[in-house]
Amino acid sequence: MAGEPLNEPAEIPAELDRWNWGAFFLNWIWGIGNSTFVALLALIPFVNIIMIFVLGARGSRWAWQNRTWRDAEQFRKTQRNWAIAGLVVWVVGIGGCATMVGSIPYVLKSSDAYRMTMDAIRADGRVKDAIGDDVTDNFWIGGHLNVNANGAGDAQFSIPVHGAKGKGTAFSHLVRNAGTWSTRLLVVRVDGVDAPIVLTNEDHVPIPDAAIGI
Repeated sequence: MAGEPLNEPAEIPAELDRWNWGAFFLNWIWGIGNSTFVALLALIPFVNIIMIFVLGARGSRWAWQNRTWRDAEQFRKTQRNWAIAGLVVWVVGIGGCATMVGSIPYVLKSSDAYRMTMDAIRADGRVKDAIGDDVTDNFWIGGHLNVNANGAGDAQFSIPVHGAKGKGTAFSHLVRNAGTWSTRLLVVRVDGVDAPIVLTNEDHVPIPDAAIGI
């Protein structure tokens, strides 16, 4: 009869029964748009890991069964649009996360606390003897930086450093009061050397293998 949908439940043309990238990328969102509400299981933690692959494998069949389609071409075009939208969302999301992660070293290194740490490391004669006069920090560093509205703050850094003579890792802890940073702990561990170089230890924190009395 004219005007009737061409698809019947449980039937899907073989050429359409393929992996559905829209269902895989957008899972529950795709499910709502395609009247495939089993996709809402993708909202459940742990279940979602399995469900996205199930949706990728079975999504086309379920979408064909659960919605009315004018013809195979409409179905194919609609699912292609879902796949493109899903890919865009993932690319933007991954790109955004990568940008955030990549910006962390810039944020840490732009702080006064970090500059104080590196200035102290480069000025220390023991560090120069062990690592070289050209002490350089790596791009990727670890740590955190917190500054409160009242001017107080706290910073901890783990900084891989290297120079002409060797390499190692610097560990520092600084606190901020009334807008001014002070170094509480600064230690450099040189690769291949047991005893660390202790530049500052204001709180007398126990440091393994450090010289007695530090």
